[in-house]
Amino acid sequence: MSTPVRILLADDHALVRRGVRLILDNEPDLVVVAEAADGAEAVELAKADPPDLAILDIAMPRMTGLQAARELSRSRPGLRILFLTMYDNEQYFFEALRVGAAGYVLKSVADRDLVEACHAAMRDESFLYPGAETALVRDYLSRARAGDIPDRAVTDREEEVLKLVAEGHSTKQIAELLFISHKTVERHRSNILQKLGLRDRLELTRYAIRAGLIEP
Repeated sequence: MSTPVRILLADDHALVRRGVRLILDNEPDLVVVAEAADGAEAVELAKADPPDLAILDIAMPRMTGLQAARELSRSRPGLRILFLTMYDNEQYFFEALRVGAAGYVLKSVADRDLVEACHAAMRDESFLYPGAETALVRDYLSRARAGDIPDRAVTDREEEVLKLVAEGHSTKQIAELLFISHKTVERHRSNILQKLGLRDRLELTRYAIRAGLIEP
């Protein structure tokens, strides 16, 4: 028998992880070898013991699944990544593709689609939930032809700072979490407010919720 695909599962809800694990561990060629409660923990686990496949939620504390995927794509280029999310959302879908995900699965149909998505990812094929190709790709291509696809407003590092500020972390805590100086944190915060046209932490937090960086 071939070696089972080693999977890292990241979701901030233990009940969800338990249910997904039951689905995956029921397959003889799939095995969950590590679980993470947020994106930062997923990155740490993947660096310590690299899996073959990472299944990430999108909205998680400290570091979102999208942020984790960007980091994992840089540090572990051979790692396959799937998103398992409740968000049937165009913005998240295209951002998932942009960070290199092999597939996008909705939690509402995980029992039907997740195993197939895992197998597709390991064959270096893409898996998109039913309807994605027509409803999302066609719209994206239409807007791209019209020049209506905006660049990201903030850098990856600024997004990390933005998320942590919105979660209520102090400058000192953010500096320690990201291994940067207090002055660098303050500079990023100032740049974020200026780029996004925001005035204070409250407006920044509202933006973070709209952007899917934190849950309301």
